[in-house]
Amino acid sequence: MSFKKTIGVLHLWLGLSSGIIVFIIAITGCLYAFQAEIQNWTEDYRFVPEQQAPFLPPSQLLKIAQEQLPRKSIHALQYNKKTDAAEAIFFHYKPTYHYTTYLNPYSGKVLKTVDNETGFFHFILDGHFYLWLPDEIGQIVVALATLIFLILIISGFILWYPKNKNAAKQRFIFKWKKGMKWKRKNYDLHNITGFYVLLIAFIFAVTGLVWGFQWFAFSYYKVLGGEKSLVYVEPNSKSTIDLQTTQIEPLDAIWLQMVKEYPEAESIEVHPPETDSCTIAANANVDKETYSKIDYRYFDQYSLEEIKVNHLWGRNKDAKIADKLMKMNYDIHTGGIFGLAGKIFAFLISLLIASLPVSGFMIWWGRKKKKKLRI
Repeated sequence: MSFKKTIGVLHLWLGLSSGIIVFIIAITGCLYAFQAEIQNWTEDYRFVPEQQAPFLPPSQLLKIAQEQLPRKSIHALQYNKKTDAAEAIFFHYKPTYHYTTYLNPYSGKVLKTVDNETGFFHFILDGHFYLWLPDEIGQIVVALATLIFLILIISGFILWYPKNKNAAKQRFIFKWKKGMKWKRKNYDLHNITGFYVLLIAFIFAVTGLVWGFQWFAFSYYKVLGGEKSLVYVEPNSKSTIDLQTTQIEPLDAIWLQMVKEYPEAESIEVHPPETDSCTIAANANVDKETYSKIDYRYFDQYSLEEIKVNHLWGRNKDAKIADKLMKMNYDIHTGGIFGLAGKIFAFLISLLIASLPVSGFMIWWGRKKKKKLRI
């Protein structure tokens, strides 16, 4: 068997074995693309009228939010723009829960408490990440299917690559003549569409595998030249004695410092320390529509001294190219790195990717049916 025929057999059976999963991942990615825009348009409790008054400090807003879910622990409080509600985030991994209480940052009025483990977009995201299977099983299945899809992209390009100039004429442009059979049109759809989405599909697959397998993320990061740890570890407070000279709450003091140091920030988040040895984690984002520009910081909860970390989720000023690319992973994967235009582009490419397993299956089915007729 020739090399190209071997690649063809590999492409066929890998495609048939993973096609339905790739289709689901691509379609759910399309449906989730404009999640933030749709929610902002339909959920008015996310916004408040701007006032000529200061925001209430975290200590007050957290106390109000805690009354909504007294048996749940607050993970973080996020302040947004002057016309946005503040968000008290209740989160725990196991037992799993994820709630958000939206508050008026000027008055502390509770606008709504939302269970983030329910709703349409949670359902779509669960399908994209886990195929609606238990997390431990679904994550592996999706990661394996993504790895297979990466192999399909490479093998597909080998099969697409024309032998000569005459063959190349039919690999770039649809040249459908009157009376041409649908099988030929379907073949062209698979072949030509696959070529034009190849590069973006490759990027989608690689950025998806960064979340899928730890070994892939580590290898990818090291190839880029990364030197930091990819494992998030929160540092401990070094002090055990309160060294503050003011009466202000530690969380409020850190929030005020972040507000002062990031006057252009569109969101500032502070994390109450969960234990006596934890730090106060805080972050600021100058562009709330993306994640790559978030600056992460950690402070001793007693002395308020800043503590440096040696993992990826630290200060942007200490980030190298490899660190920045890893922090951009979500924004690249969703197209959000280029704003709304990038999301629209990613949406359209995902639709085309979803069509590939369908057209590929139809090619196989047509050949199988033709073979039976010959017999």
